[in-house]
Amino acid sequence: MKNRLIILLILISNGVYAQDSLDIKIGQMILTGFPKAEVDPALLEAVRNGKVGSVIIFEKNIPVKNSYLNLKKITWAYQQAAPIPLFIAIDQEGGRVNRLKEKYGFPRSVSAATLGKSTLDSVKFYGELTAATLAALGININFAPVVDIASNPDNPIIAKVERAYSKNADSVALYAEAFISEHRKLGVFTALKHFPGHGSSKTDTHLDMTDITNTWTEQELTPYIKLIQNGLVDAVMTAHIVNGRLDQDKLPATLSPKIINGLLRRGLRFDGVVFSDDMQMHAISKHYSLEESIKLAILAGVDILCFTNNIQGSQERTVDKVHAIIRNFVQDGTIPVSRIDESFGRIMALKRRLGAQAERYYQDELTSLREQLAEKDSLLQRNDEKVRQLEAAMTSDTDKKKNKKKKR
Repeated sequence: MKNRLIILLILISNGVYAQDSLDIKIGQMILTGFPKAEVDPALLEAVRNGKVGSVIIFEKNIPVKNSYLNLKKITWAYQQAAPIPLFIAIDQEGGRVNRLKEKYGFPRSVSAATLGKSTLDSVKFYGELTAATLAALGININFAPVVDIASNPDNPIIAKVERAYSKNADSVALYAEAFISEHRKLGVFTALKHFPGHGSSKTDTHLDMTDITNTWTEQELTPYIKLIQNGLVDAVMTAHIVNGRLDQDKLPATLSPKIINGLLRRGLRFDGVVFSDDMQMHAISKHYSLEESIKLAILAGVDILCFTNNIQGSQERTVDKVHAIIRNFVQDGTIPVSRIDESFGRIMALKRRLGAQAERYYQDELTSLREQLAEKDSLLQRNDEKVRQLEAAMTSDTDKKKNKKKKR
């Protein structure tokens, strides 16, 4: 993976890659889903042509029979077709937001709220269990943990469905750190969500616009501040909430340069990858055209736009359509080429780390395998020695018996 990525980056930077480098760069900014529990030919072709840089897995994509093996074949097919290694993502928070369910043969998961009432050891245990499952399936980024504060117990999309660890910001940061650390050990990235905080909302951004101007507090930034300072943030996912305290123009956070470029990048000093929440959620799609939402999100500082095609009643956004819209904005000067280059640079930096982490993970696995083989080899040698000793003893006994017979 690492060598393939390095070679391609050199070719792109030198302008000698056969395909238009702008197409490749834009493609890295697009994440999409696919309709069924099988490889989608249209998506596979888009991946092969470099028009998609990330793919997301939902429950609808998990084969009912031989789930583990068949899902691994799907992720492998997409990954092998990609000129640049893909981010293959999933929302595997645990509890209600759990794509890899026990009924498909996957390990049990529990909600963040349940873990928040338990010990750090429990968080580490379930974090490791989740990460090991994802790594084995070829899934390399988990859109978790949720670091929203459970400040509103009646929040229909966060606290009420047990997606937050705690109403205490420091506790959220502590538990999230444990979850992230276990993923990193196994070469799986994580994305904090939903920036700048969704815990105080009263409505669901899947359904419509959500304004938290009067309920949001600065405490909701605490987990981001602590985790960024500790170097534990691989990526951040935006919220579609409106927060007039942070953006007087009342743009949803995903579309707000004041919240992303201003607060997150300059204020909190995060220069990593920013994913949008699903651009098809009605908080965005009911109020902004596809073209407008794409333009505003990119200019605001979003690096990867998520079009999951998993929202009920939403218009399907094809990869070709999204890609063409971005390219047209670049060609007419609405979005500067430099802005595309910024996102491409961040995405490639994370993918280089992914390759290095995967390499370390598999190197550790290889070392472990070698140690096991060496131990087995040593055991076989000991057994061989015992067999030789036994054979020698048996030969000696036979000789003794023969000698006794001769004496008679």
